[in-house]
Amino acid sequence: MEWAVENFGRIASLAGQHLILAVVPLMLGLVISLPLAQLVRRRHTWRTALLTVSSVLYTVPSLALFIILPVVLGTRILDPANVIVALTVYAVALLVRSALDALDSVDGELSLAATALGHTPVTRYFGVDLPLSLPVLIAGLRAISVSNVSLVSVAALVGMPNLGILFTEGLQRDFITEIVVGLVSILVLALLLDVALVIIGRLLSPWARLGDLGPRGKASRP
Repeated sequence: MEWAVENFGRIASLAGQHLILAVVPLMLGLVISLPLAQLVRRRHTWRTALLTVSSVLYTVPSLALFIILPVVLGTRILDPANVIVALTVYAVALLVRSALDALDSVDGELSLAATALGHTPVTRYFGVDLPLSLPVLIAGLRAISVSNVSLVSVAALVGMPNLGILFTEGLQRDFITEIVVGLVSILVLALLLDVALVIIGRLLSPWARLGDLGPRGKASRP
């Protein structure tokens, strides 16, 4: 604790960089995955092909991707863009399946009713399908956010500033305290991000809680 207090400023700075490198790819992955999922949702062949490609992408070792991307993108080895692009690839690989599951969870009768009321495919998607799929989608985002927070630490092996630096420095100095502080900091960061996603999910889909309430606003009994 004494070491953590003395180095709090540096730990907080590394945590901020770690959070940015974890959250930005998560958001980019969501923006890319949702249209892809909608595109292949009703096309069995395309759907199978996309899921296969996404599974293959996720098997690429993260460290190798961090090293290869500077050559492909023409960036410096310590450019944050390398980590963001790499983690976006992994986020898309996982989020495509979660997005498909989320959209599939929407009751087909509700979609038909929306169409009967005059919704176009676009307005039905944004006004009915996407909002109703949010609970399942948020659940997928929570799992992937933990994965992203963990994967960011690997970038410390190529010198990218984040909480993983505490691991590499601790190993080099044989200083277990620094390693433990890094581990606890990453766990806390993952927990805070998970809580934030839960809160966002509840704010965006308040109707998801109505199923647990009785007709007078009291919790219904099983």
